[in-house]
Amino acid sequence: MMWYTLIARVLLPFALLRLWWRSRHDADYAPRWAERLGYGEPIAGAPIWVHAVSVGETRAAAPLIRSLLDEHPDAPLLITTTTLTGAAQVAMLFGDSVIHRFAPFDLPRAVARFLDRTRPRVAVILETEIWPQLFTALERRHIPVFLANVRLSERSRRRYRHIPRLIAKTLAIPAVIAAQSAADAARLRTLGAPASRVHVIGNMKFELQPTAGLREAAQALRLAWGDRPVWVAASTHQGEEETVLGAYKVLREGFPRLLLVLAPRHPERFESVGRLVRAAGLTVVARSTGLPVTDATQVLLGDTMGELMLFFAASDCAFIGGSLVDTGGHNPLEALALGVPVVFGPHMFNFDEIAQLTLQAGAGIQVADEDGLIAATRLYLGDARLRQAASAAGESLVRAHQGALGRTHALLAPFLTNPSPSSASL
Repeated sequence: MMWYTLIARVLLPFALLRLWWRSRHDADYAPRWAERLGYGEPIAGAPIWVHAVSVGETRAAAPLIRSLLDEHPDAPLLITTTTLTGAAQVAMLFGDSVIHRFAPFDLPRAVARFLDRTRPRVAVILETEIWPQLFTALERRHIPVFLANVRLSERSRRRYRHIPRLIAKTLAIPAVIAAQSAADAARLRTLGAPASRVHVIGNMKFELQPTAGLREAAQALRLAWGDRPVWVAASTHQGEEETVLGAYKVLREGFPRLLLVLAPRHPERFESVGRLVRAAGLTVVARSTGLPVTDATQVLLGDTMGELMLFFAASDCAFIGGSLVDTGGHNPLEALALGVPVVFGPHMFNFDEIAQLTLQAGAGIQVADEDGLIAATRLYLGDARLRQAASAAGESLVRAHQGALGRTHALLAPFLTNPSPSSASL
């Protein structure tokens, strides 16, 4: 642990520089960057703490958070994220019904300050967030650690194998490790997680319930766009937009009225992607401007937060970004739950099981490159029967794999009734 802490302290000045830079360019973040060092107003009442790193984890945790709000109305609910986009997602989904903080750096003093000010009764950590200092501090304060919806790719397992003693010691701390799949559970055990504490509960990302009025809003949006095919490129990364735009130009030869909804993954890239679209000679409207999408509009730039589900619901098929570059892909389940066929590239290692289930169900197509992207998208746009079959398969797949939320609740319930000894009100 000493070498881990030393490395973290060496890296701290660079992290602080990054925080300072962010605070200069984001007015909302400027007064809050100190939360990464553990500072913040004290929270009374022994809150239930849920940590979700960013947008994807927050969306996955949303059904659990909503159920906690319903079932424990008197307990404060603290949600932490590490990214600005995650914070925005928390605000959009839950507003003032929860308390949001940025998670502290994994350094002893930062973690201690955070826990002194929050004193949670339980720490529910989403997915693969394994922080040695934080877990050790929680153990010392007798605050239970519950790892929820855990996934561990083979690539991540190999990385952790370089620090076997530290990772084994850290994984011995959580009271419960709720793994998404048997493969995830097996990888966790090989790293030292106690077999008796590892449970296979399924993936909470299947617990998708479209919000009230979503389909009606999508129908209205589609009506405003006119009678034209719609293709969504969702959560794209640097290096993918050029491929998508190239594919779009080819697809327009067969579908001249095709509208591309291009939604980059990271907000800081919105402007540069807009410039890229214009440089490609295409007419673009940014969603944030509120300007109408006319017959002359070729690309709608999705530069707003929280509207991806709406775009999916208003589309005919979708490309899932982060998969044509070596990023690991993004979650296709939001599209599938809305009956939208998906296409993704070869790099889906972050969602390998979901990708394989999607392919087996006939709800999507995996491609290797731009030519494959063109061919698969052309199939879905041009064959209504195939599109409808893939749509039904996707919805059935999501329904068939639901249930993780209930199993998570059953494992979590014993830790919610009584605050831990160190979680007394301030």
